[in-house]
Amino acid sequence: MAVLQKYSAIAMLLFFIIFNSIFTNNFFAAGTLNNIITQICPTILCGMGMTLVISTGGIDISVGSVMALAGVMTAKNMTSVGIIPALILACAAAVVVGCINGFCVGKLRLQAMVITLGMQLAVRGAAQVLCGGRDIYFNRLGKVGEELALWGSYKIGGVVPIQLVPIIISVIFVWILADKTVLGRQIQAVGDSIKSSSLAGINAARTLMIVYGLSAFLAAFAGLFQAARVTVAAGSSLGQLAELDAIAAVVIGGTPMSGGKAHVFGTIIGALIMQMITLTCVMNNIPDEYAQVLKAVIIVFAVFIQREQAK
Repeated sequence: MAVLQKYSAIAMLLFFIIFNSIFTNNFFAAGTLNNIITQICPTILCGMGMTLVISTGGIDISVGSVMALAGVMTAKNMTSVGIIPALILACAAAVVVGCINGFCVGKLRLQAMVITLGMQLAVRGAAQVLCGGRDIYFNRLGKVGEELALWGSYKIGGVVPIQLVPIIISVIFVWILADKTVLGRQIQAVGDSIKSSSLAGINAARTLMIVYGLSAFLAAFAGLFQAARVTVAAGSSLGQLAELDAIAAVVIGGTPMSGGKAHVFGTIIGALIMQMITLTCVMNNIPDEYAQVLKAVIIVFAVFIQREQAK
């Protein structure tokens, strides 16, 4: 049981790799690997921020809506001010949303689930208002639309998808932050006990504002890369249910929902498992409903493993 608890995520990932190598045609083809990288990018970006949030004992279910807001703001403004200024404005708006979440959770001591649920609805509504209830197609935005679309299709050296760059940067950044810095220790101390950390001199409200702000910042980039991949910014559907995949990746990766620990590389394994489930169903013509059921079973199993470890 101890071995199962420690290596369950890795064993699960190996199982899917072996299963697909036997039963899925062209599983090891270069195109399949490229698809995995491009599709897993938003999950890992959101998952890195979610790892920090959950390690504080909180949760952020507004990241999918933040993805939509960032995508719509960038597409809406880049024709007038350019891609980079539009991107800066979108990221700034996302960080403001995250800091509001952190302020409400840390300073006002409100429930993270309730606050981020309300923010999810408000931000999704704001994204729909900004785009006027219509999808913004990049091919109608001229040269800047084509340039932003490259974020979803460009391959470094004609081989490696550009999405690998933000994946690597975000993982290294969050790993250093969580494991090698004073702020990382403060984040996990807040997750152990917000009252004890405050008595120890840690500014819990400021720490939570930073964490939720980073989560929203990473979600903004996730929204941009997802919008670029599909070449459309849709306020109603961009980032829909992204928060569930991110939370599942974090939980499967071993970060406890009770907080106090952050397993950054475990989140990567969790994201790969979620992607493998989807890939297995798509490439074997299995309806998506089965993939959703299997994901739910694996999440419940991961929570059970965490409970056994906590005993």
